[in-house]
Order: sequence, then C-alpha cells, then structure tokens
Amino acid sequence: MPWVKQENCSGCGECIEECPVEAISMIDEKAYINMEKCIRCAICHNICQEEAIRHDSETVNIEITANVLRAKESMEICANYFGDYEEAQKCLKRWIKYYNREKVIAEKTMAELQSIRKTS
Repeated sequence: MPWVKQENCSGCGECIEECPVEAISMIDEKAYINMEKCIRCAICHNICQEEAIRHDSETVNIEITANVLRAKESMEICANYFGDYEEAQKCLKRWIKYYNREKVIAEKTMAELQSIRKTS
C-alpha cells in the first residue's frame, strides 16, 4: 500500500487531482491516503515530484520490529500478571499462532489473486 512520507510532501495537491477514486485528501497541508478507497493504481506515486508517496515495502522492517516488540510486551504482562515464565511462553505461543493464521490468510489470498491473473 502506498503511504505518504510527510516530510517530503510539499502540499502541491497533484496527487489529489490525479487520483481516480478520490482516495487522497489534504490534512494540515500534507497529503493523506485513505486506504479503504485506494485501488493501488500507483498514479499518485508516479506523479509525485517530491517522492513523498512511498511503497509499503519500505516499512516491512519497521512493522516486523513493532510486531516483535508487541509480542514481547505481552509476554512481560502475562508473566507479571500470572506470575511465571510458563505463562509468558504460552502468550508467545498464542502470538506465533496468530501470525501463522495471518500467513495462511495471506498465502491463500495470493493464490486466489494469482488464479485471477491467469484467467484474465
């Protein structure tokens, strides 16, 4: 998904004018992308002369770090609340189960999208 690197955005509004689904608006003189409306056509990315519209691949490591930190914080809370290391490990196991489920959903979604691509 595209995102706006706020410090690069000049507020020129070109992306707003070119967006075919009106997914971009201006908040405090900076572009904001409504992900619910965005169709990932890349017009905004291609038109932005300031390179403020970025690819989500740039945030992968940040998201991984945040996910791991969230799991570690949950483990610590579980250990403190329940009083032992075993509960922290159970909490970690639930996080792993959660991300495995997310992985299955992503893989099956990708397979469905690939099948659409082959028939189109």
